[in-house]
Amino acid sequence: MTTTAKRAPARRSPPASAASPAPVIEEKEPRGARRKRETRARLLDAALRLMAERGMEGVAINEITEAADVGFGSFYNHFESKEAIYATLVDNVFEEFAKVLDRLAVGIADPAEVVAVSVRHTVLRARQDPVWGRFLIREGFSAPALNRGLAQRLLRDIRNGMAAKRFVVADPFVGYLAVGGTVLSAIAAELNYVAPGASAAGMLKELGFSGEHFPERTAAMLLQILGLKRAEAEKIAARPLPIVEAADEAA
Repeated sequence: MTTTAKRAPARRSPPASAASPAPVIEEKEPRGARRKRETRARLLDAALRLMAERGMEGVAINEITEAADVGFGSFYNHFESKEAIYATLVDNVFEEFAKVLDRLAVGIADPAEVVAVSVRHTVLRARQDPVWGRFLIREGFSAPALNRGLAQRLLRDIRNGMAAKRFVVADPFVGYLAVGGTVLSAIAAELNYVAPGASAAGMLKELGFSGEHFPERTAAMLLQILGLKRAEAEKIAARPLPIVEAADEAA
């Protein structure tokens, strides 16, 4: 008697709808486009460093291209003029950072806490990126900056606090000058006296001052200027900061 071997049941392929998705193949950026993007970034970085120290008027285009290690003629492939690259820097520092602050403030209902978060994050950002901080100090009250997002945002936040009866400010523009001026002064102090490795850090100790919790102390003082009682201002300024996403920091 012949025995017929049993065959294992054939495996059926899963239906198309259940199949694993095909791996996504990322399109490689063309070499020319990558070089153009990198060159533009180097020009912006060089211009930021130079203009943070000397302002737009004190910097020549050839100095920017030399600092960026880029040919002089290549500058005009990216920017029409020195004024154009300066305008881009102002947008990057003032417009983009204002958007970061808006994302940080999502879900915060109290105008006082919105101001405190913005002030603390601005001082901390300057600590992390001193060149950015020095550019902000130099251009913070310039005519172009007043029309940009950062100044407009601060004016909006002060008006919101006035409307909510949180701030006792008779003149929102003067309130803006008081807050903005204090923030810029705080950034200068942070870079010169407070930050680790600051050139005059020893002087702060000699004068009997401490740089501990400097962003929080700055925010608390500003809230008092805007009308809050000291105890409440210090409590709000000490609350945990919202988490900053990496994408936001890159902005």
